[in-house]
Amino acid sequence: MTLAVAGVAAPSGEPAPMPSGAPAPMPADKGGAGTRHYVLTLEKDLPLTFFAAFGSIYGNYRLSHMAVTAREDLPAREDLLPWDRAVMGRYNKTVDDVSDWFAVLGAMPLALGAASWYRGDACGRDLAVYSLMFAQALALQSALNLTFRSMKFWPRPYIYAEDGAGARASESAEGEAYGSFFSGHASAAFTVAVFTGEWFSEMYPNSAYRPLVWAGTLSLAGFVGALRIAAGKHYPSDVVVGALAGTGISLAVIRLHKKSVRFGPVALSGLWAGPASAGAAFAF
Repeated sequence: MTLAVAGVAAPSGEPAPMPSGAPAPMPADKGGAGTRHYVLTLEKDLPLTFFAAFGSIYGNYRLSHMAVTAREDLPAREDLLPWDRAVMGRYNKTVDDVSDWFAVLGAMPLALGAASWYRGDACGRDLAVYSLMFAQALALQSALNLTFRSMKFWPRPYIYAEDGAGARASESAEGEAYGSFFSGHASAAFTVAVFTGEWFSEMYPNSAYRPLVWAGTLSLAGFVGALRIAAGKHYPSDVVVGALAGTGISLAVIRLHKKSVRFGPVALSGLWAGPASAGAAFAF
């Protein structure tokens, strides 16, 4: 809901018309292609983009230089968190492959944004800023994930397999398999979910489908995390922390680029002044 408050009336006593510089009211069912939802600033986005890119490259470098840990040096069962111990030794290659297929959903936020732009519901400027925000969030969560995994808190569950396909996979595992905490799949999946829900909510604030979009995207992200556990690639703790990391980073990046300045439940959307009127627009 947007409320425009004019401070000065026209000389005639009639209500002053909304000046050309004032924020246009939103249509009833969408944010409108003329509404500027996100903003870029050089002083924020240049260092943020650099840090995200550098962090992701650095994380990949650290991960590629991880060494294989000898079996006798692996953490003992008692060293793992109690709720993670039941997953030790689990491995299912089919489920692992299925969880990788869900990477195609990474295009979902951009596909939704492109559809809104094509329909005329969003302007190209908003889509461009939103796409950069999404790339920044993906790079930041990747940097954090890879850096933590390279610290080798504990190995993937299948490394503990003593027979079968899990044992064979363990024998050929590379150094990265010895850093399981935290789940990069879960982190990326929740980044995608948050950005998909954010775009839909921002473009179509009064749509009855908003809860369905949020529930659907978050459920898909949670399903990806569950597949990683079932595959023996991660423990429940890895997935929970990955979900929190992806969600937190996404919300922070979105908040950084929001146009409105929010004070609790009230947001200052814009100020204007003209020969016949002056005022402010607030969003609730």
